[in-house]
Amino acid sequence: MQRNFQEYDIQTIFDTKQDHYQLLYVGWRGNKRDFGCVLHLDIKDGKIWIQHDGTEVGIANQLVEMGVPKQDIILAFHEPDVRQFTGFGMDETEFALH
Repeated sequence: MQRNFQEYDIQTIFDTKQDHYQLLYVGWRGNKRDFGCVLHLDIKDGKIWIQHDGTEVGIANQLVEMGVPKQDIILAFHEPDVRQFTGFGMDETEFALH
């Protein structure tokens, strides 16, 4: 029997000891189990590393609006060679390469 409803829970996972933060959705779409990561952020060496951003607005833009300097935000979902062109920060090891 096919169910035609969607039922989702939004879950947050905060690992404050290792500075990993995720926003997930889990639930059902009809008869199919659905699960995914909406947002994954890490804090490394005082910088915010955006590992995954599935938001419409973009968490990097929201962080800048909240006063976080662009150089303190790393768009980790871009390959290292491309990050220098994003207008956001780079890892210190990447500075040495360019």
